[in-house]
Amino acid sequence: MQFGEKKVIDGLSFDVARGETFGFLGSNGSGKTTTIRALLGIYRPTSGTLNINGQVFGDGFGARLGYLPEERGLYKKESVLDVMSYFGRLKGLSRNEAQKFSREYLDRVDLADKAGQRVDKLSGGEQQKIQLGVTIMNEPELLILDEPTKGFDPVNRRLLMDIIEDSKRAGATVMMVTHQMEEVERLCDRIILLKDGKSEAYGTIDEVQNQFGGRTIKLKYSGRVPDSPHYQVTLRETNYAELALDESVDEAQVLHDLVTSGVVVRGFVASKRSLDDIFIQVYGENAAAPLALGVK
Repeated sequence: MQFGEKKVIDGLSFDVARGETFGFLGSNGSGKTTTIRALLGIYRPTSGTLNINGQVFGDGFGARLGYLPEERGLYKKESVLDVMSYFGRLKGLSRNEAQKFSREYLDRVDLADKAGQRVDKLSGGEQQKIQLGVTIMNEPELLILDEPTKGFDPVNRRLLMDIIEDSKRAGATVMMVTHQMEEVERLCDRIILLKDGKSEAYGTIDEVQNQFGGRTIKLKYSGRVPDSPHYQVTLRETNYAELALDESVDEAQVLHDLVTSGVVVRGFVASKRSLDDIFIQVYGENAAAPLALGVK
């Protein structure tokens, strides 16, 4: 994918398996949104194809697709119920079906009392909920969600994640673009890390963690965590720290070092490197029926 002389996506190829949740990850400017827009025909790609169940994606598939763009697209001077009903009709629902879904959805996301309000009178988070409702109201077989929890507080983020999980249980294939590594670890079956338009890592979370190696100690403590040749302190807070270990370092040695230095250990959990750590390594400290999907 090129814009003039600038190559934005270079040799990218990946598959999204039928019925899985796939994490499409990368820092700002890595090419995530450009890739999705090229796949869906919003941009005209210079090469490559998107195959759905072995067939090249085309306009006729649109009714089976739910796409939540990063930039939201609601008619803000109309009422919430009218906007949702309008999009429902575009997706093939009858007026009664669209209104029934809309009212039930608004009740679930605590916006039932806002059905008659203009969209532009809602907060950003409330508009985000409306946008998600529009995205899933036709029970799409493929959901592509670009930063779905952007602007959400933890309570509403959890609600949105529950709705996405419900869609998956109903048979949807889900592709998520997100910076939230906790959500990725909780929801995604496989992931790809995109950097400068190329794949930096690709596979299950375990496979990606194994690719980058190392382990992390999550430590709850009192006292002062000393420096040591056996670990690197990657996060240090008043009573909590994370220590990065090489594969050759024995966890028992680390625990011994801590105790003999006077640290009171209240919790000591060893695990593979977190996706947060891997993300920082790749992008730097300042980085910000169900379907099968194939990209070549």
